[in-house]
Amino acid sequence: MKTFIRTMKALSDPNRIRVLKLLQEDELCVCEIRKIVGLAQSTVSKHMKILEDAGMVDSRRQGTWMIYSLADGRESDYAKTMLTELRHWLNDDEELEQMRKVLPEAALLRECRTNS
Repeated sequence: MKTFIRTMKALSDPNRIRVLKLLQEDELCVCEIRKIVGLAQSTVSKHMKILEDAGMVDSRRQGTWMIYSLADGRESDYAKTMLTELRHWLNDDEELEQMRKVLPEAALLRECRTNS
């Protein structure tokens, strides 16, 4: 039950859904997510912690930066199922489409990964 609730809680916030949809495109660091979604770094970090605890994202440290990617669902069948289904949902969402357009601009921030 706890794993199920954790997964549903992770999906209960629109910003976390947006981040998961963006991570379908490529891995992202906190600075990129912040730029695209328009949230403070501390808020992004809190959201990412919730997604990671639910088994929906993986993180790795590169210097001082955290790089996030979609998890493979190994830790939770609930997370795996939701991540699989989410690939088919919201693909025509206008707000997400606008965020996808910002991805190349945000990618310029990737130099933070090599400068740490």
